[in-house]
Amino acid sequence: MTTKFAKLEKFEVVDFRRWKKKMHFMLTTLKAAYVMTTPRSTEPEEGVVETAEETRKRQKWVNDDYICKVHILNGMSDALFDIHSEALCAKELWDTLELKYITEDASSKKFLVSDFNNYKMEDSRFVTEQYNELIGIYGQFKLHRMNMDESIAVSTIIDKLPPSWKDFKHNLKHQKEELSLVQLASHIRIEESLRAKESDKSEKPKGKVEPGQPSVHMVENKPRN
Repeated sequence: MTTKFAKLEKFEVVDFRRWKKKMHFMLTTLKAAYVMTTPRSTEPEEGVVETAEETRKRQKWVNDDYICKVHILNGMSDALFDIHSEALCAKELWDTLELKYITEDASSKKFLVSDFNNYKMEDSRFVTEQYNELIGIYGQFKLHRMNMDESIAVSTIIDKLPPSWKDFKHNLKHQKEELSLVQLASHIRIEESLRAKESDKSEKPKGKVEPGQPSVHMVENKPRN
């Protein structure tokens, strides 16, 4: 079990729900998860002699609680371990994690959706660069187990292309075949490359001689037969 536990990914704030399920499975397999739902038996009142079975059960609970708490702590990153290591028992630690990170997970999802939907591309920046930023946000969806159909992501990104790409956007939208994100990225790179070449041509000074071409002066002074 120790070997299998070592293979579990450390919790680092992202996707608490998935980590929680894996950890609970591990603790259940260790037969220690019960301490988070079953309170410890109270100490016997003064003058009352408890049975050996009652003493054994209480000592077992204390031991299982320690095992449970240590496994939860070891399943977190070093930074989170330092923050939560002072918890008195496994239930206190578990409840604290649920309260904090389930709320944060839900909040993170809202921010991701908002960032993706409100992203606006600008003509003043490279479109490929802005596309990559959008893909970075989209990639975070999977970490939070948020499923967005790829065709919807493609359509949304096309809609976000800057104003000067109006014709390009129109052509993509009227293609019969659905584009993948990889294909869309390829189209954007090609289009941006073509635009860069056209821009270079328009900015060339008049009268500039292309390599391998004779100048006007050379043509006019060419000896006649």
